[in-house]
Amino acid sequence: MADRYHHGSLRAQALRVAAEIVADEGPEALSLRDLARRAGVSHAAPAHHFGDRRGLFTALAAEGFELLGDALQPSVDARDFARTAVAYVEFATAHPGHFAVMFRPSLLDPDDAVLHEAQARAAGLLQAGFDSVPDDRIRIGREDARQASWAIVHGLADLMLSGALPGADLERLTLAAARQLLGDDA
Repeated sequence: MADRYHHGSLRAQALRVAAEIVADEGPEALSLRDLARRAGVSHAAPAHHFGDRRGLFTALAAEGFELLGDALQPSVDARDFARTAVAYVEFATAHPGHFAVMFRPSLLDPDDAVLHEAQARAAGLLQAGFDSVPDDRIRIGREDARQASWAIVHGLADLMLSGALPGADLERLTLAAARQLLGDDA
């Protein structure tokens, strides 16, 4: 245990285990004491790094927004809205523990600067991904279309994670949703 702490991996290990617990059992199942037990560290170690449960969820959400930003960046750089949509849903299904807390403000510290920075980066990339859609492809107001696009991909991610779309081809379904919203060549 001490070696992991001194090598600086305790925080990363705790976040990995927390993400697994949340993915498997939901945020309600996560306690610092159980996290410590499952991570194989002293019961005080998570509190040392995160303070309390809210601090842990905030750190998990911040890490999630960073990972989301990393996942979105290539499609945004390519100015490919449909791929940005796919990247969002693929991120959610690859990181269900993070995704489960990222959009739950009641679990998070609203004043955390690291969280705000990570959220702002991810939101900026989502905005940039949508901004690659030409005006002539948008049939409603741009802001309404942007919010509708986010709602669709977020909803697809939630449905996939809940098991409501068993056997669905994630990429095909997400691309179909983009085409439905913005026309056949989205």
